[in-house]
Formats: sequence, C-alpha cells, structure tokens
Amino acid sequence: KEGFKISGRHPESNLVEIIELDTEVHPFFIATQAHPEFKSRLTMPSPLFLGLIEAAKKKKNSRSKSMWQK
Repeated sequence: KEGFKISGRHPESNLVEIIELDTEVHPFFIATQAHPEFKSRLTMPSPLFLGLIEAAKKKKNSRSKSMWQK
C-alpha cells in the first residue's frame, strides 16, 4: 500500500529474498540476500547492476533538464 514490494521468495522455504520500493517512493531501492556480484562480469553485468545504472542515468538526466527550466 505504501510502495513496499516483496519481489522474490526462496522457492523451497518461501522466505523473502528480495524487497523493493516503488519508483514513486524512491528512484531505485532494492535489497536482496543474493550475491549478484559473484556472477557479474564486465561483459555480462547482472541485471540488478544494469538497473541501478539505468536509474542513476534517468535521475541525472531529469536533474539536468530541470536545472535549465525556469
């Protein structure tokens, strides 16, 4: 109801593994018990890292545009 989402559960134990906040609450918030850094490579980054970079680019672009608008 307030933007908190459980987006991943362990398939066998049903324990919560991933949580997120809606982008209306925060531009990029995700918490996970997984370790994507262990499998991520420069040529094949984890989707989690790609999502973070994309959110940062959008935030930067929106700030740059609003800075020049008056």
